[in-house]
Amino acid sequence: MESPCILVCTIDDRTGYCFGCGRTRDEIGSWTLYSDAERHGIMQALPARLETVERKPRRETRRTRIARERNGA
Repeated sequence: MESPCILVCTIDDRTGYCFGCGRTRDEIGSWTLYSDAERHGIMQALPARLETVERKPRRETRRTRIARERNGA
């Protein structure tokens, strides 16, 4: 099952989104109950959500490192 979790599990009080993945508490808690289509829909919204959080993760995560390596950066 695909997940946007990067193990930076802290919620931004202002937006209600996780600083690491951009999901809400409810979305995180219900992730395994969603259909593939529901998860995909949420994941499409995450980049825009992450632009609204107050701070960004301080360290490079495994997920971002893998993405960077795949893109040849």
